Amino acid sequence: MRALIKQRPASGLALTEIEIPEPGPSEVRIRIDSASICGTDLHIYNWDDWAASTVPVPMTIGHEFVGHIDKLGDGANGFEVGQRVSGEGHIVCGQCRNCRAGREHLCRDTKGIGVNRTGAFADYLVIPEHNVYPIPDDIADEYASVLDPLGNAVHTALSFDLVGEDVLITGAGPIGLMASAVCRHVGARHVVITDINPKRLELAELMGASRAVVAGQEELDDVMHELGMKEGFDVGLEMSGSAAALQEMIDNLNNGGQVGLLGIFHGAVTIDLNKAIFKGLQFKGIYGREMFDTWHKALAMLESGLDISPILTHRFAFEDFEEGFEVLNKGDASKVILDLHAKPGK
Repeated sequence: MRALIKQRPASGLALTEIEIPEPGPSEVRIRIDSASICGTDLHIYNWDDWAASTVPVPMTIGHEFVGHIDKLGDGANGFEVGQRVSGEGHIVCGQCRNCRAGREHLCRDTKGIGVNRTGAFADYLVIPEHNVYPIPDDIADEYASVLDPLGNAVHTALSFDLVGEDVLITGAGPIGLMASAVCRHVGARHVVITDINPKRLELAELMGASRAVVAGQEELDDVMHELGMKEGFDVGLEMSGSAAALQEMIDNLNNGGQVGLLGIFHGAVTIDLNKAIFKGLQFKGIYGREMFDTWHKALAMLESGLDISPILTHRFAFEDFEEGFEVLNKGDASKVILDLHAKPGK
């Protein structure tokens, strides 16, 4: 089968042929139809410090996908061959305190598909039956292939009561943009999103943002005044991994505000915690999705009218993956879909 592999500790990926995997006991083999490129995949492609310290080589990467079940391992009886599915990308131990208490997203021994074990940028993927998630017929493949990052946005946003609240999102990458749509869908009053990339912010209002702000060019005080806000933001969703953005968020939250931290910071972060203390702010670190309530809510919102189509900016055949990574590295794309059945060059 075809597979995109990080073959050596350097920039780039190799499209190569490898053996089709066989599912073991309680495992499922999925024939991949579409997969999307995640920011994690871009880190691995570019082979930055995080990737070099995390990903074993060689490794088939990718973890955002949709496909059909092709084969069931012994004891995998909850699904049928031919069923359309996606899957949770975090493989958990099932034995630690959090797993046994139903908090699998907090497992201390999580293994990531396409990071710590063979991934989904291939014709076939084998994962535990427990991680397989069925996809309703009315959800298009391109939406199903981005349920993983949509789940990050859903988990972060729905960690807080958003009805009637004013929300500040720092970072207009795909997850930040999807979070703006989720916030609006569930009843937030104002959603303001900031970024340093004007091209990303062009999509923000299409995704439900009240205002898109180029960081460093507008003051949030002026934006709040424009929107008729008097006391600061109620909820902050940090999606950028920027210490400066986090500090600006703290400065502009109302007393008693709540912060969801999803963005990954490059090294230690210095912020003024005294402001957070005197304001009585609450912080929540977020990694991945709640299994599997987030999946249910993400699909339910898509079925009830949540529109994430503006972020699906580029589509390429699987063999044309280099073009997908190129537009992402240039900052010209939001979400890139790889179609494993399309002809190259189309």
